[in-house]
Amino acid sequence: MKKQILLILGLNLLAVIVTCAVFAATGLPWEAPITTLRTSLTGPVAFGIALIAIMITGGMLIFGGEFNEFAKRGSYVVLVLGLLVTAQNALAVFFPAVAGAGAII
Repeated sequence: MKKQILLILGLNLLAVIVTCAVFAATGLPWEAPITTLRTSLTGPVAFGIALIAIMITGGMLIFGGEFNEFAKRGSYVVLVLGLLVTAQNALAVFFPAVAGAGAII
């Protein structure tokens, strides 16, 4: 009885090792969609949208007068997201060797 259990456990372990080796060799199935999403969020269109968002929210905060707390916090969120995308693209321009290693989004 013990030999059968050890044999089953050994075969299961072998199946897990083979499966892990196959995934390591071919890449994980979700890598391509995540890479596409990262490219879309850090590409030139995202950079332009981020610059526009920074200008509009900065103008709203400077010249907008009185906001309620919800609108002010929403403006801060848009401003910070714009700064993150812009900073990632600016760092990629100034330090191209490490551009892939420092993806923020």
